[in-house]
Amino acid sequence: MSQLKPPPVSLLDKYYGEDAQTIYTGRVRVTGGEAAHGRASGVVCSDDGALQVSLRLPVELDGPGGGTNPEQLLAAGYGACFHGVLKLLAIRAGVELTDATVDTAVTFARDPVDGLFLLSAEIRVALPGVERALAAELVRNAERICPYAKMFRDGIDHVVALACENESSRAGDAD
Repeated sequence: MSQLKPPPVSLLDKYYGEDAQTIYTGRVRVTGGEAAHGRASGVVCSDDGALQVSLRLPVELDGPGGGTNPEQLLAAGYGACFHGVLKLLAIRAGVELTDATVDTAVTFARDPVDGLFLLSAEIRVALPGVERALAAELVRNAERICPYAKMFRDGIDHVVALACENESSRAGDAD
């Protein structure tokens, strides 16, 4: 069995090109589950079968709780990516990170502008044993590089489209 390793530090090297260069695309399918409602009782499955999660409304939204919700999934992705960028920056700087933690909160709220909904996020980083000025520099650079931070800061290119009937089995085919 091979030992897990972080990605190469060269991932931090700048890319120069006219179009975005795809590195990886994660795909999931969400179905409605018991309540036929993705957020309340949905099931999330990745196309490779590695992720299978049952969603539940949190108690704060009058749900039963006891399951994962979209805000937790987004917070997990954001926190994991931020932690990974911090680690690569530290390796590049020759700094040993021991017990580094990234606490991430994603908040679902009412939008006072349109009366509908909005998301906000907060990251809190602990870098024990790292001098404060250096830790602040690492966090500042990670915030600049992390694509999730960039998404929250600048928005994200996205497409919302109605699938053709022959596309309906694409994302969740893995069993």
